[in-house]
Amino acid sequence: MDAQASWTGGTGRGGGTRPDIDVAIIGTGFSGLGIAIALKKAGRHDFRIFEKADEVGGTWRDNHYPGCACDVPSHLYSFSFEPNPDWSRMYSPQPEIWRYLRHCADKYALRPHIRFGCEILRAVFDEARALWVLTDRTGAQTTARVVVSGMGGLSRPAYPSLPGLEGFQGTSFHSADWNHDYDLAGKRVAVIGTGASAIQFVPAIAPHVGQLTLFQRTPPWVLPKADRPVRRWEMALMRALPPLQYLWRGAIYCMMESRAYAFTRNVKLMARVAEMATRHLEQAIPDPVLRARLTPDYTPGCKRLLISNDYYPALNRPNVHVETAGIETVTATGIRTRDGVEHPVDAIIFGTGFKATDVLSPTEIVGRGGRSLNAEWDRGAAAYLGTVVAGYPNMFFLMGPNTGLGHNSMVYMIESQIRYVMDALRQLDRRRWRALDVAPAVQAAYNDALQGEIAHTVWQSGCKSWYLTEDGRNPTVWPGFTFSFRRRTRRVDLNDFDHVSSNPTVAGS
Repeated sequence: MDAQASWTGGTGRGGGTRPDIDVAIIGTGFSGLGIAIALKKAGRHDFRIFEKADEVGGTWRDNHYPGCACDVPSHLYSFSFEPNPDWSRMYSPQPEIWRYLRHCADKYALRPHIRFGCEILRAVFDEARALWVLTDRTGAQTTARVVVSGMGGLSRPAYPSLPGLEGFQGTSFHSADWNHDYDLAGKRVAVIGTGASAIQFVPAIAPHVGQLTLFQRTPPWVLPKADRPVRRWEMALMRALPPLQYLWRGAIYCMMESRAYAFTRNVKLMARVAEMATRHLEQAIPDPVLRARLTPDYTPGCKRLLISNDYYPALNRPNVHVETAGIETVTATGIRTRDGVEHPVDAIIFGTGFKATDVLSPTEIVGRGGRSLNAEWDRGAAAYLGTVVAGYPNMFFLMGPNTGLGHNSMVYMIESQIRYVMDALRQLDRRRWRALDVAPAVQAAYNDALQGEIAHTVWQSGCKSWYLTEDGRNPTVWPGFTFSFRRRTRRVDLNDFDHVSSNPTVAGS
């Protein structure tokens, strides 16, 4: 577009155009740490990271339930520039991934840039100064030329609406807020939900509880997990010959990327996945009645595909019962199902996932003309290349709308977006522009085409999932190969953007 916007600038720091910091980053997960490292590598040190907690880590700090682990192979679920030869397993447990992120923060000296215990509640674009004004929970304000959001989609727990829950006299908590002080030994435990978290913590707690009742609404497709310990000689070899680790990482990437064809191009191939998953179920569950309860009736991949070797065996235990009658109400001492049966329980654990389509709350974002991104995205999140949104200049979203994956590593997508953001910063400084704002028509055309592609993918094959909004729109996943996303985000196409004219007091500050 290259069209000059109508805003004008102020003069000077504080009440003028020079901000307190050049780049404000929200969050210290893979996204926040990744963009901060890229800035330092580029010689840009005028940035600050705002973190609501007292340590880095994002999702991998907050999710610490028993059995928590990654479902992407370890050597791919890491930064390409910071390989780790010391993963203990092919699929890393949560403590190792969290330790890896802390290692990255320390190695690249990011901690002096981090303001811990500082949750950003509001970000407002000041059009007169072409700056963002960020307000934290204490009311303190910080101005920044650029804002990068590293608020991931898997950070806000989703709770089901259950009648009577407020009157339950036992203990209840979400897997994302695990109560480690509560001793589950010998207790009657209800688990609600059968998603990615539940299939990890159910096998971990089943041997210790007195009785576990798993309330299942929809059974997931579960595939075998190709997990094993990494052998000591393998670690030693990767330390001695770093190129081997890159080759191994590349092989894993290619293997996982090949699955995108079935997800996005030829859904009929998912029949083979169904065969594998059904065989896995039949081998693990001898009881035909239980096996029937655990057999999905939708296309694999429509909901998130899960991997586990110990979930099904846990359901065979004599102290575990899979309940499918549906919950009528929560009582003071248990859960009553729609068939009238009362299930006495001491504790309720919610394995009901996250509000993946709600990527902003509780942060309020206000753009040009007082427009509210929260209100706009309440109708379904949309962005251009999952990274920029029309009307919100110089704001970038990592892991934004339609960047999620069902087949490969999100870290690859994050690194692709980081390259795009860094090129945008270079373009701003080279041309001495104050801000870039993607053109509304460009964003609309992109999303129309994107939703058209999604219509032919497995995610639109008929099931109801957390990928979708209530009206059936999919603001979550990328409907193609990850290398095609990287190609599209290699550099910023300035024809896609409006810009503000040069202002020497701001450019490069």
